[in-house]
Amino acid sequence: MTCLTKDVTVNTNRYRVGIVGATGAVGQELFRLLLERDLLPMAGLRLFASSRSAGRVLERAGRKFTVEEARPEIFGDLDLALFSAGGTVTRALAPAAVKAGCLVLDKSSAFRMDPAVPLVIPEINAHAIRRHQGIIASPNCSTAVALMGLYPLHRAFGLKRYFAATYQSVSGSGAKAVQELDAQLRAWALDQPLPRQVYPHQIAFNVIPQVDTFGANGYTGEENKMAAESCKILELPDLKVSSTCVRVPVVRAHSVAVNAEFERPVSVAAAREAIAAFPGAELIDEPAASRYPTPLAYSEQVKCGVGRLRLDSAFANGLAFWVSGDNLWKGAALNSIQIAEFMHREGLLTAKAPAAA
Repeated sequence: MTCLTKDVTVNTNRYRVGIVGATGAVGQELFRLLLERDLLPMAGLRLFASSRSAGRVLERAGRKFTVEEARPEIFGDLDLALFSAGGTVTRALAPAAVKAGCLVLDKSSAFRMDPAVPLVIPEINAHAIRRHQGIIASPNCSTAVALMGLYPLHRAFGLKRYFAATYQSVSGSGAKAVQELDAQLRAWALDQPLPRQVYPHQIAFNVIPQVDTFGANGYTGEENKMAAESCKILELPDLKVSSTCVRVPVVRAHSVAVNAEFERPVSVAAAREAIAAFPGAELIDEPAASRYPTPLAYSEQVKCGVGRLRLDSAFANGLAFWVSGDNLWKGAALNSIQIAEFMHREGLLTAKAPAAA
């Protein structure tokens, strides 16, 4: 429902919201951010996970929520479902949600490259939301962080191609990877053997140039995602992208070193102005004073930090820069919530009438 005043339309809907995958790393951030931001009016919030987690009680802001099993039947009583349970679960349950009239905002890769599914970063291509058919996807965490620096430069100069090297935190692999890094650090301090289960190599005091599995082209799944998703979000089908994705012993927040070539002449001054004016980024670029973004500084931050801006020494119209951003927030949970908040503000999100008793 909307209330009309002289010049303003106010959406007064309150939504019944569900989180699918609520006990995972991203799901817990969804749970936290929905309640802390309090920008999406909710008539109710329900938490869903696998049958193994059903019955768990999660508490936030003095409120207790019991986790329910995620099943196809749950969506009839929901207006909006935020999925963070992986591609297999999304493919199994999302069609049932759409059939029940429940909007799906999905973090997995299940539908990102489906032509019928918008792949959205609200600060970049919110217009794509209006084309949805019941499912809206969020991009890979590395893509999201990189584009927070690239998009304002694209608007200013016209992006032609880019190269990226990522520095991805272990939280991108889930809670067990965070525990593995912690366990290895503790074992090292005690001069004990370092346990290893999640990664193919020790992650403590190391970097691993593999995120996801390798494809036939020699790139990993993560690297291929960055290329394909950048093309779709920026609406540049001919954009050339080459990346090397690397796991580093950082708990939270990803960083990306980017070298980009543009269609039009560039300048550092104009690039700084473009970054500073972009709502998704914060310019931190005083290298002489050792001021530049770091993952520690941008953990649990809404914006991504961009710095080390300089003319690229290999491209005629090129810029090099560094960007850091929270992979669990802008790279995952926060982006989905920002989509929902945008839809609420624009009157694009509807609340179903409660089912008859």
